[in-house]
Amino acid sequence: MKGQSRAVLWVAAGVVTLAFLLMLEIAARRYDLPGPLTCQLQELISAPKSGGLLYAGLALTLVVLPWRQRLLALGTAIGIDVTIALVRWVAGIKVTEGHPFGIGALWVILGCAVFALTRRTGADRVLLLKGAGLGLLLGAGRKAGDTWLLLTSKTRPTVLDQYVATADHALGDPSWVVGRIVEATGKFGFNLLDFVYGNLAVAAVLVALYQLRNVAADRRFPRHHLVRTFLVIGLLGPGIYMIYPVVGPIFAYGNGTEHWADVAIWAETHSTGQWAVAQIWPDTVAPITTPHSIPFDDITPRNCMPSLHTAWAVAIFIHSRKGPRALRWAGTFWLVATLAATLGFGYHYGVDLVAGVVFVLTIEAALRTYDRGWDRSGLQLVAYSATVFAGLLLAYRFLPVEMAGQPWLYGPLLLLAMASVIFGYVRTTGQWETAPVPVEQPERQSEPV
Repeated sequence: MKGQSRAVLWVAAGVVTLAFLLMLEIAARRYDLPGPLTCQLQELISAPKSGGLLYAGLALTLVVLPWRQRLLALGTAIGIDVTIALVRWVAGIKVTEGHPFGIGALWVILGCAVFALTRRTGADRVLLLKGAGLGLLLGAGRKAGDTWLLLTSKTRPTVLDQYVATADHALGDPSWVVGRIVEATGKFGFNLLDFVYGNLAVAAVLVALYQLRNVAADRRFPRHHLVRTFLVIGLLGPGIYMIYPVVGPIFAYGNGTEHWADVAIWAETHSTGQWAVAQIWPDTVAPITTPHSIPFDDITPRNCMPSLHTAWAVAIFIHSRKGPRALRWAGTFWLVATLAATLGFGYHYGVDLVAGVVFVLTIEAALRTYDRGWDRSGLQLVAYSATVFAGLLLAYRFLPVEMAGQPWLYGPLLLLAMASVIFGYVRTTGQWETAPVPVEQPERQSEPV
């Protein structure tokens, strides 16, 4: 009975996800843009935007299979990519956009789904469909995020950067400080941080693979794992961008990513200097003035508040704590480097990061509370964290001048609010770790066909 209820939840989640993707597809079409479903289908035949992400999705799918079948599936994916590369070479087709590999991984993930529907039955079919769905969701989540960002730039003609920049004085303008430090590190420092920043999803998959290492043997997924948190962050976060549009200091107070053109090896750059309030980042701190919304271009995403890169990096850090020492160190490195990149590249203000930490802990607490049958202490933590998050957004919007005028008061208050959520999360989850939890029984297995 419990297995049936969980299966119903999986189906319901799939229906909701598909409806959400269709909604984004329709919204994108209104602006003559390809939606997430269109982009995903295009990658069945054209060079994918991120081949590494597709292979990461394949890795998530393969956790449900025994090693022999994993190697067979991986070999098939590589073989397909090699064949496509040879066909392109013979035909003289050059890949100018995207990656020359990754199509094979997507085909194999879809093949696993078809195999599950046609050759598996019962619990084995459900397990393989879950694996394929997880792999597809990783790519679909990326496409949905890209569509969200395009929609923020098209539908939000003005941004609230002056409010956030003014509030950021309470924290000592960390983006300006770290920006100068990154400049001092030159090409090596920038590109190292850019690699970390751009491969956050791959790092998450490595942690997730460790968490899901026993799925094939146990014939079920663990109660809670990183992929769930990652997807929920990506689902909810961009919605906040729509109500709190902010582009970031390098765009609102600089000349855009063109600032890094001389040191960037693979990062794409574009100028937004004509839209900036002033081109002063990171050398001169923004002056304290009465803030107001400012018009901005229809290209730059309004993706600052909260910092989702911070949220994802904190999620990686949390979920790596129970791994071996190497994984724990990697999780710590990715968190520190991501925070340095978000600030040092000028993509975020310090207050964005504070909001990002509270945001991810709220989501983590909600997911774990759900797993525990809506535990009372968990509900209290979620309510408190959500209240703090809402309070931060309101303070940035309606009290920025007061925050900038009294940094000795509001700076510690911001950090104290964030610390209180961290403390509440650590304390509550620590109590859960020592409390007995009913063991989930594996679903009855059927013989593989």
